[in-house]
Amino acid sequence: MAIFKRDPWILDIYRTYSGANHLYIRGRALEDQPLKHYEQQTLYQTLRNTWRTFATDEIRNAQVKLTLPNGKFFEVKADHEGYFLFNIKTDIDLDALTDKEGYLSFTVSFDEDNSAFAKAKRQKRLKINKFSGESLIPLETAAYGVISDIDDTIMHTGVTSFLKMRVAFNTFFKNYDRRLPLKGAASFYQLLHRGSSSNDQNPMFYLSNSPWNLYKYLEKFLDFHGFPKGPILLRDFPTPWDRTPKLKRPHKEHELINILKHYPHMKFILIGDSGEHDADYYKDVAQQFPDRIMAIYLRSVDHKKKMLRVKSIADGFTICPMLLVKESKEAVTHARENGWIV
Repeated sequence: MAIFKRDPWILDIYRTYSGANHLYIRGRALEDQPLKHYEQQTLYQTLRNTWRTFATDEIRNAQVKLTLPNGKFFEVKADHEGYFLFNIKTDIDLDALTDKEGYLSFTVSFDEDNSAFAKAKRQKRLKINKFSGESLIPLETAAYGVISDIDDTIMHTGVTSFLKMRVAFNTFFKNYDRRLPLKGAASFYQLLHRGSSSNDQNPMFYLSNSPWNLYKYLEKFLDFHGFPKGPILLRDFPTPWDRTPKLKRPHKEHELINILKHYPHMKFILIGDSGEHDADYYKDVAQQFPDRIMAIYLRSVDHKKKMLRVKSIADGFTICPMLLVKESKEAVTHARENGWIV
């Protein structure tokens, strides 16, 4: 009978960002066991985790309820892939509900009045119906924000490798504690997070074109290697038969603009690499918000043709400094000269 045992219902909640009167919270309803990553896993354990990461069973059209610490609640319906998004403006002062780091804690649950919930409960597929999450609301002490790419910007990934074979190998065969961060990246990001006063608590946002399935993996990587805590913004990989409306802009550009619109009075430092399209996205965003981008740092990659193209963009860019850097120390020097870090 154990062969036919069904997985429990869970709500996977992603750390996102919100505003003082605007909730922007993502997650996914799944039939699955909670995924656990450990340090020093065996190869078998890593492969098993990787399989489970991608072999997900979504709960379509689930009714989901979000409850704030003050008891106020909101409800949304997940889509056909189980993804849900609370994108809600409210007159609640969310700042008053955050902790000292600017994080709003909340719980998410399945709607108990829904018939599907009653059926799952009868089948004993709901061991718990209260899942905790958090969303960043930047503190007033923040001097600026930092938006950073992940792949080959802070983590050695291999996006420029032939057919991206190195990306696949690293993802499937390496546990998060065996992945290498780029030299000096974590300490540089900590300096940016602390800012010029050493206590600014500047918000950090991490972008990647990786699928949401890798959220837990990347969260563990960032924590393990000492990067500042921040929202991790990934994307849904559409299938050929997926009818979900496509974004008008590429994922990274969409999130960049969404963050800037969320915090209209905040300036930002953008960090990426020269391997894919970061230079193009950052250039376009800086042109749309010329007074909001303080600097753009692009890590050099081992690809001559791509480097030449990005260098031509940087050389002709005048809205803000756009620097190609081989190591973090070059960006540290520039940020320190401008008084952004100590």
